[in-house]
Amino acid sequence: MRGLVYGLFAILYLLTTFFGLGPVLFADGSAKERTLTLIVVLVIYAAITVWLRIILKRLRRR
Repeated sequence: MRGLVYGLFAILYLLTTFFGLGPVLFADGSAKERTLTLIVVLVIYAAITVWLRIILKRLRRR
């Protein structure tokens, strides 16, 4: 079960990196727009990490 959780979260991290950091690095928008996108992507990374830690903690209790 733990391997499945790690696999799913690896996919989530990869998708966030591809669709989140791509616009930050390659966008032709203003610096303000790129900074805002970066902040949103970092918040998404933090949310995914917190969610992973919660799920792993619940799996350890079993």
